[in-house]
This record gives sequence, C-alpha cells and structure tokens, in this order.
Amino acid sequence: MRLTPVETGRRSMTQTQSNSIQNIPNKRLSVQVSLTGLSFLVTNIGRSEVLHFSEKKYPKSRTPEELLIDVEAFVEEHISEPESFESVKVIYSNPEFALVPVSLFDESKASDYLKFNSKILTNDFIAWDELHDRNLMVVYVPYVNLNNYLYDTFGSFEYYHLITSFLNLIPPANRFTGDAEVFIHVERSNFQLVVQKDGNLQLCNSYPYQTPEDFIYYVLFCFEQLELNPDEVKVTLLGMISETDPLYEIAYTYIRHLEFIDDNSALPGLPEVQSHEKLLLKSM
Repeated sequence: MRLTPVETGRRSMTQTQSNSIQNIPNKRLSVQVSLTGLSFLVTNIGRSEVLHFSEKKYPKSRTPEELLIDVEAFVEEHISEPESFESVKVIYSNPEFALVPVSLFDESKASDYLKFNSKILTNDFIAWDELHDRNLMVVYVPYVNLNNYLYDTFGSFEYYHLITSFLNLIPPANRFTGDAEVFIHVERSNFQLVVQKDGNLQLCNSYPYQTPEDFIYYVLFCFEQLELNPDEVKVTLLGMISETDPLYEIAYTYIRHLEFIDDNSALPGLPEVQSHEKLLLKSM
C-alpha cells in the first residue's frame, strides 16, 4: 500500500554493520516494525549491496508512540538527506489483521473484518493489501503516527503487513500433489504459521509465545485441528530461529521434517545474520 497522509488513528540498538550511507545514490530503506523490536536495512538498489543494518530489541512491548521516538532517533543519526532515498518500504508486524477473499471485501466495512478477533479502537485507521495470486485481501491496523512521520520525512512510501510479505514469499499450494505444507516465521515473542494443502490456504494466523513450550503447544494444536501428522508433514522455518535455538530443539522433538527456507540471496557483508533470518525485510 502506498501512503497518503492520515489525520486520525494509530498507525538496546544492536548494530551489526554500519557503513557510511551519505552521498550514495540509489538507496533503499526497509523497516520492519513490531512492538517488540525495530529493524533497519539500507541497500544500494543497483548493486544489491547492504550499506547499513541495525536493529533494536525491547525486553517488553512498547507503544507506537515509543516506537516513533526510536525511529526518529535512527533517522537523526543515520540519515541527513532523506530525499536521497529512491524508495522506502515498511513492514508492520502485529496481530491485528484478517484475511478476506477479494470477492467478499468491502472497504467501507474494513473494521468489521477485524473487530471480532482483534481489539481495535473506533478511531483506528484500517489499511489493506491485496494478494493478487491468492485473491485475498490482508486487512490490518498500521501505526499511523509512524506513517505520518515517515511521510513527512521521506515523502511517498510503501507499507505492508508482515503477513502480506510472508504469503508473497511462499509459492501458492500445488493442487495436484495434495501434500500439506507448513511454514513458520518466528519473531521475538510471536510467530506466524501458514498451512497450505490441495491448492488452498488452510490456515494463516499469528500466535504469542514466551517459552519453547508455548511455541510447540500452538504448533501441535494447529496440527491436531487440521489432522496433520507431525511425522509426515514438511515444516519450513524462517525468521529468528536456528538449529541451536531452543524453539528448534523442541520442535524437532515432535516434528520429523524440519528445514529452513531456501534462500540464495544472503545478505552480503552480514555473515552473522543468517539468510533466512531477515528474509522478509530483505525481500521487500
């Protein structure tokens, strides 16, 4: 979705690489936003070169107002010429979203799709992304205070929900195989789980967790509800998870076929960041 100005609604820094990004043409800024962290990626569009990557992780959830303070601090420290950026894109990760078939979507009723399973306010701004290949709309609540600040700073920019980027990254289900496919994207305190089978999207949801036991409980509960056999179904992982992670270890205890998403476009110059870890941010 491309931003237009919005008047109402609500929409420790670890730096793994920081090159000088001033006076470099053809720059792109990608930002991933959640209430438990921020990630900033600056790349050179022409050379696909990483110019800067940094992230901020919070021990507990912040408010959109607190997030804005940290976004402003990043811009003030690293960006002296906002007009030099060729594009700016933002991913919002929050549980306030719903998937709606295009044939049933009515933008005048956008808030109705969310109010039954998400806590929203009467003055919340509702946005939506279209998934053309799946004939779905992702309806969600962006953080308008961040959108307005970025618009005032950079001008026109694009923003999406994380589920939009996630589903765009996953090939649509093959209706001819009949095999179920499970994809899990892991963040610091929540994860998104997608199940496809027989050419259809069977499940797409976000779940909170604090411990590995929370994580595997939700995963196995989804398996049980969809009658998936954990000894047979293939599960593809991406996001903040590795083979040494307790989440992976407990998942492998119950699920036989675990693998990380195949990504050949690793972040150059960031060897400490696994290629599947920031894939959604990089693929914007």
